[in-house]
Parts: sequence; structure tokens; C-alpha cells
Amino acid sequence: MRECGRKVRVAIKAMADALAPDMSTAELDAICEDALAAEKARPSFKGYRGFPAAACISVNDEVVHGIPGPRLLVEGDVVTLDVGAFFEGFHGDAAWTYVVGEPDETATRLLNVTRESLNQGVAQAKAGNTVGDIAYAVQSYVERNGFSVVRDLVGHGIGRNLHEEPSVPNFGRRGSGPKLKAGMTLCIEPMINEGKYHVHCLDDHWTIVTQDGKRSAHFEHMVLVTEGAPDILTPVI
Repeated sequence: MRECGRKVRVAIKAMADALAPDMSTAELDAICEDALAAEKARPSFKGYRGFPAAACISVNDEVVHGIPGPRLLVEGDVVTLDVGAFFEGFHGDAAWTYVVGEPDETATRLLNVTRESLNQGVAQAKAGNTVGDIAYAVQSYVERNGFSVVRDLVGHGIGRNLHEEPSVPNFGRRGSGPKLKAGMTLCIEPMINEGKYHVHCLDDHWTIVTQDGKRSAHFEHMVLVTEGAPDILTPVI
């Protein structure tokens, strides 16, 4: 799974390096698929419940599950690159949000707070804690900083299947939910909105967008729970 995580990061980096105005999201998706093929992995998402692409590419008010297509990126777009890799019977999964060109002040804050909320959640992923400890750490940090936590979507366990138990919400109470045990692998993935937390699904049955049209950011690590410090299996390259 550590190798799956590395392959995911290779693909995300290849896409991030190519981000530029006038690039289509379909072109980014092709870069992802080529990068995974070079790593002898296949995209976990392509064909999963009918999803048509290698990567989920979500722009501005799109929270998650954006379908790549002809849309051209423009300066200032907030773009989330979410990638899964399947290799030798196991899955890896991670997401990272970027800005095309120069970010405005609010976008900078949104990304910084979302990324740090991920760090806060990951720090709680150790044996003896609970899923609720992760959730509380994310939610309390985000709300202290004036943003909102999406309620309709959560993180998850991962391994031989892309999505496994337990669910890992980004909101909740300390000490609630399943207890964490050494050896668990979790995808911790705060999805944080600039405005209200309410979302809805578009007619394509995949793309989740903010109800108020404001922007969203999404950062995700795959993490191994240990008796000591959490082990991030998708470190940034």
C-alpha cells in the first residue's frame, strides 16, 4: 500500500506540474492515466460504479467527483486533483488542491486551513483513539478559522477495496465512533467550503457542488494507524 501511495503521488505531481490557464481538465486526466500506466498501476476510479475517468478533477465550487472534460482552466481557478491507484491487489488514494496561477487572499486561506485541518486529523490517527477524535480535530480547527465542513461526504478505510469500513467523517465528537487499532489504513480527507457546508449533486450523478456557489478545497492522505505516530502512505513528492 505504501507503493500504491507513492504511485498516486507521482500522478498528482505530474498533473500539478502541468496546471496552467487554457489547459482542459480532460488533458489533465490523460496526464494522470499516462503517469499511472508508466508506474504499472491502473486508475482505481476509472469504471468504479461507472465513473468515466482516471482522476476526479473538481474546480472552484465543485467539491468532489468532478468529471474531466473540455472545460478550460483559467487564472485563479481552485482545482482539486483526486487520484486512486490499484497495484498488486491494493489501492492507494489521495487528493490535493491547487490554484492556477496566483491565488487571491481568500483562496490562499481556504487552502491553508484545509491542508492544516488534514494535519490536525492525521495527528489523531493512532491506536487507542477513535474516529471521532479525527473528526473533532478537523471540524474544530476549520470552524475556528471561519470555514465550514461538508457533512454529506466522509473519508473511509482502504485496502484491497477502494472504500472499506470505517467511515471517517470530518465532523463529530471526541471519543465517538469506532476505536482505532494498529494496522488500520484510513483515508482522511477534509472537504472544506468557503461558504456554507450544504452541497448537492449535479445531473451527471457524480459532481458534488456547493449549494451557495462558493469555492471548496479537498486534501486527502492515506494513513497507517500505528501504536505510535501515524504513518502517512501518500507523502507529498
